[in-house]
Amino acid sequence: MQTQTQRYYTPEEYLALEEISEFKNEYRDGEIVPMAGGTTNHHEIAGNFLANFKSTMKGKGYKIYMSDVKLWLARYRLYTYPDVMVISGTPVYEGSGTTIVTNPSMILEVLSDSTKKHDRTNKFRMYRTIPELSEYIMVNQYEYHIEQFAKNPDGEWILREYESESAVLSLKSIDFQIPFSDIYEGVIFDTNVEG
Repeated sequence: MQTQTQRYYTPEEYLALEEISEFKNEYRDGEIVPMAGGTTNHHEIAGNFLANFKSTMKGKGYKIYMSDVKLWLARYRLYTYPDVMVISGTPVYEGSGTTIVTNPSMILEVLSDSTKKHDRTNKFRMYRTIPELSEYIMVNQYEYHIEQFAKNPDGEWILREYESESAVLSLKSIDFQIPFSDIYEGVIFDTNVEG
């Protein structure tokens, strides 16, 4: 029986390959991991949040980016593409370009069946190493359900869940509110899926 040896890449090799790749990949401490494709609901939710935030918070000193901007987590040697990142003030870049940031104050991930376990566990643990991060939002794309983790002044992460179509997501770290009707606008829930 043959055993395959796994190839490990340097961050520089990954970044060079990512420049020419047709698809996005994460870099996890030497390993290149293909990212799952997004659904229309996934894109609706991320786009709705970005558009609403950008128009409401115009001129207030925030930058907001969608999943084409990479995030570098030095402690875990991880390059990843959060669905939405908000930066308070000026972006801090990794390297000499403007494609990789290191200082989001809020991250939003749209959960999918293939990523929800990773987003809730390992990825959230890694995100918590970002000194500037004070809020992590996970949006379910299959039903009205949002999990909001906000860091309190003692450094503890406090969970608040929203499960009503009439709910309003109110950020703790930024003076910003958005109704579920705006977050989920254009989303079509599959009524044939169980559970």
